[in-house]
Amino acid sequence: MELRLTPEKEALLQQLATRTGRPTSDLLEEAIDRFLDYDAWFIREVEKGLAQADHGELIDHEEVVARIEKHIQTRQSRF
Repeated sequence: MELRLTPEKEALLQQLATRTGRPTSDLLEEAIDRFLDYDAWFIREVEKGLAQADHGELIDHEEVVARIEKHIQTRQSRF
């Protein structure tokens, strides 16, 4: 398999490899592992949500807004 990077991305990758003392191939493999793990998690969560919706386990709009506002307030209070 071949991976093509823009010169800018290749330079950034090389800088990271130099700073961390790790080969660029290791950094790329780790990045791909993280992406694949995240993508698998995301698909599972979407499927779980769709199954909940199919069973009528939904949250009404007002509750969603309340949860988002609470989350925003919590994050703002940290700073």
